[in-house]
Amino acid sequence: MKFSSIISGLAALALASLASAADRTAAIYIQPVSQSPAAPAPLAEIRYDPAAAASDAEVISYEAPEIPDEARLVRIGVYNPSAKRWESSTSVASVENFSKGYSPTLILSVDQKGGVLSAALRGVRIDAGQTRDFGPQALILATEPGKQPELNKPIVLSPEGKNVVQEERTFLQKYWWLIGIVLLMTMTGGGGEQGK
Repeated sequence: MKFSSIISGLAALALASLASAADRTAAIYIQPVSQSPAAPAPLAEIRYDPAAAASDAEVISYEAPEIPDEARLVRIGVYNPSAKRWESSTSVASVENFSKGYSPTLILSVDQKGGVLSAALRGVRIDAGQTRDFGPQALILATEPGKQPELNKPIVLSPEGKNVVQEERTFLQKYWWLIGIVLLMTMTGGGGEQGK
């Protein structure tokens, strides 16, 4: 074997490991909202790459939830069972999203570093004639920096470092030239013929 082929093989292996290291997983939990709330149960596990497009998210595992009959709403988010607390903001969805004829779409909002900010669920109506993919889907929404304010002209400071306030001019100081033009036109304008 040549030395260059060994080096190129090792470089390819290192790049592949870096690419797979960028993938992250998020465990999504579900909790029925009822008078006697149960502990959150695992719903799905999603693998995503925060640097890639939203379509690169993949549902690794999905467990259909067992929702009590009296529950009409469910809470969805990232939950830590060892700490017994929600790790992301949660959203509330209707149990109708899991009914027959709907495919669940799990939506993760991630920050610029790839950390999960929130999780949501949306039931998408299935049209059997259009698609054969009835399983759950995942969608990643990455946050982007907001628009920065456009500031006006810079602040002028005096030599002492204080803000210089421009004096407000009066009406006469602003429009003296218009008053002069109107006065000149009035004086030089010809009058009508009075003697005839």
